[in-house]
Amino acid sequence: MDTTLLLKLLTLVALFGAPSCSSASDHLIDASKLNMFVDDLPLIPTIPAFHVSDGVPKSKSLEIGMFMKKWKFHRDLPPTRVYAFGRSEQEATVPGPTIEALYGVDTYVTWQNQLPPKHILPWDPTIPTAITKRTRGIPTVVHLHGGTHEPESDGNANAWFTAKFEEKGPTWSKKTYHYPNNQQPGNLWYHDHAMGLTRVNLLAGLLGAYIIRHPAIEDPLGLPRGDQFDRPLIVFDRSFRTDGSIFMNSTGNNPSIHPQWQPEYFGDAIIVNGKAWPRLTVRRRKYRFRIINASNARFFRFFFTNGLRFTHVASDSAYIPNPVTANQTLVGPSEITDIIVDFSQSRSNVAILANDAPYPYPSGDPVNEANGKVMKFIILPYQEPDTSRIPKRLLEYPAPDLSSVARTRYVAMYEYVSDIDEPTHLYLNGKPFDAAVTETPKEGSTEVWHVINLTEDNHPLHIHLGLLKVLDQTELVKLDEFKECMTKINDAVKCHVEQYARGKKVDVPAHEKGWKNVYKMIPGYVTKIAVRFSYIHTNSSYEFDATAEPGYVYHCHVLDHEDNAMMRPLKVIK
Repeated sequence: MDTTLLLKLLTLVALFGAPSCSSASDHLIDASKLNMFVDDLPLIPTIPAFHVSDGVPKSKSLEIGMFMKKWKFHRDLPPTRVYAFGRSEQEATVPGPTIEALYGVDTYVTWQNQLPPKHILPWDPTIPTAITKRTRGIPTVVHLHGGTHEPESDGNANAWFTAKFEEKGPTWSKKTYHYPNNQQPGNLWYHDHAMGLTRVNLLAGLLGAYIIRHPAIEDPLGLPRGDQFDRPLIVFDRSFRTDGSIFMNSTGNNPSIHPQWQPEYFGDAIIVNGKAWPRLTVRRRKYRFRIINASNARFFRFFFTNGLRFTHVASDSAYIPNPVTANQTLVGPSEITDIIVDFSQSRSNVAILANDAPYPYPSGDPVNEANGKVMKFIILPYQEPDTSRIPKRLLEYPAPDLSSVARTRYVAMYEYVSDIDEPTHLYLNGKPFDAAVTETPKEGSTEVWHVINLTEDNHPLHIHLGLLKVLDQTELVKLDEFKECMTKINDAVKCHVEQYARGKKVDVPAHEKGWKNVYKMIPGYVTKIAVRFSYIHTNSSYEFDATAEPGYVYHCHVLDHEDNAMMRPLKVIK
């Protein structure tokens, strides 16, 4: 036998196992057998959300579709069927193209569903879901995460639609979404938000970055600029079968209750910009990386194995007041950390971006060789001039005025289990999504929310429309006693939460003391947040009607939790 052919066959056997009578789709690939750092980091295509006429930026209308296609995640993996965003099937990518918007210039997007009738991943009919036996397509709807816009363009979970808008959800109202881009400059991302299908639609690939730029105030900062030195890094985890298909367990942890749903999805292959453990050759200078954790449930605690430090300049969709240098950072699902890495400070010519966050976080399994590595940076040996800088001051926005708080609320997080002590569902404030709305903030107001995490998991809480600032994190003492009372009457005030929120306090990380749209809620703690329902950079009211239907939502951004059913409506009032 030809030596080269023999070596190829031995490699395939090592990766996929010896052939058998069963289908290749029955076999899960051992991610640890895949070679790391063999694929170059892709440069995600960009779509400008504006055009320039006579030197003036003007509004632009975009048509972006969702297509099924084949995608190559790794050199040694067969092509994978995915759902991908793009202006055409040929151009569609995973992640989708980065939409580049300008402050104050409106963007209009018609999101078009071009997907086939049947889903490529298993879904569960026993949780609240847009799919029924009568649905003749795959429901999708797009949410711009971190966006400040009208409710009709927010991607409400029940505003879903199937291919060619043939079927529409009960809160659907329009084909073309309007994003005014009048908020502070920063990092957002867009993703599917269909009821009960968010976890599978994102696993299939329906996600992408969206950046709002404000050159007049950002350019003077002197941060790294240009496609080569300012790059989004969209990170998520996946597992694969030997035929290249995405693996998602089709049997639930409580199959007699939920035949498919499991409380968290974790994959062993770490994907960055559409490639597993990619590599990037960099110069000895400063780079800006806008890191989006687009995983279903995985937290990442990023660090460089060679000790290289990095500097935070923004968190989620807002700059922070001052740069913060650190040697590691914890990023929950849906969070965005915006960092500067100065490779001229590296003592070695290779830097591995790694992860050591347990899963589920914080008390789950330790990382292994596969999911403990993220990507490799190959650093060129020679120094070069670098005109970019990290200023001492960035952009500071007004702090919340706590003397004029309109309302104080208590939001409790519950997990319910079966007779075999396996999770069955999760609720916010002990209520399903379709229960009557209880959170009705006034437009232009500031509220204080006490988020009480009675579960064992850390839950990244995402609030649509509103921005939040973390004020305090306090441990609950006599947790079992307090939890027993809350389980019975579901009322933090009557259960005297102030008598239990007396434990140790955890400082808010310096780079997360600014305005955010999602925050990690520590288990067994009360996290006190200020939530602002107006523009934070001007303190002015919205130019759109935030009180319109179908309103907004807030939810846990562990997608498996959100789908079942850790999400509640949020209705802004005048």
